[in-house]
Amino acid sequence: MRHVIALDVGGTGMKAALVGLDGALLYEARQATGRERGPDAVVESILGFAEDLRAYGEKYFGTAAEAAGVAVPGIVAVEQGVAVYAANLGWRDVPMRELLSRRLAGIPVALGHDVRTGGLAEGRIGAGRGTGRFLFVSLGTGIAGAIGIDDGIESGAHGCAGEIGHIVVRPGGPACGCGRRGCLEALASAAAVTRAWAAASGDPAADAADCAKAVEAGDEAATGVWQAAVDALADGLVTALTLLDPRTLIIGGGLAEAGETLFTPLRAAVEQRITFHKLPAIVPAALGDTAGCLGAGLLARDLLTVEVAV
Repeated sequence: MRHVIALDVGGTGMKAALVGLDGALLYEARQATGRERGPDAVVESILGFAEDLRAYGEKYFGTAAEAAGVAVPGIVAVEQGVAVYAANLGWRDVPMRELLSRRLAGIPVALGHDVRTGGLAEGRIGAGRGTGRFLFVSLGTGIAGAIGIDDGIESGAHGCAGEIGHIVVRPGGPACGCGRRGCLEALASAAAVTRAWAAASGDPAADAADCAKAVEAGDEAATGVWQAAVDALADGLVTALTLLDPRTLIIGGGLAEAGETLFTPLRAAVEQRITFHKLPAIVPAALGDTAGCLGAGLLARDLLTVEVAV
């Protein structure tokens, strides 16, 4: 059976799949990245995992994978197959596409940013399916976005499009990992809510999920922390909506797991800020933590589109 390899590399773990050319999930697996052993060990873990997946396909499906797709985390510019900077993995200038292709008997390899790759999956087979124009925003440890145009994702001239988390929404505000102050990521990510709620509650172990539960229970301090994050998020989103005019705004990541505790005040806050623009549908992501892997499979299958269509 003809298939491709899909790999979603996280900070500590990898999700992988063998995907048929019709999109069917044929096999799924997970493995640690080995990040504690250093950047070189992570590269070797990825290469070895991909090699194992290729061997599995040969054994159980009668043929080797025809292409591979890999999604990489962090602040990444994917230029000519090189992960230029992947902060979560300690990488700089890693020729991942070349290394993987060499390890996998020369098959074509696609390399993508994790959030944009997840956004690709949400756009084609998830919450954005059929919308044509959408913005996917992931609210996790950081905040990043993917700009969906028809069946593709706009990566930008240098592979950095969609970095909505680094729009400054509170000048002079909290320091951001990018070096500036007041970025959306420093105010409205799951990590930012965790920091704010730990300080407000006096519990250093409290996190964003605990804050959401306290909001649901009517805690005033939690509501204040939560609303401040929602307001900052709405300010950043309205800037993005003004520039991009998407039909649908898809929100994913850990913070979105709060459900309507997030979406109800967020929809209201965005609507309050919209003037002459058309308000997009604001919906939760549909694919959860499988989006990156599914998107990597789509990237790999896209490499074979011409051949498959013949």
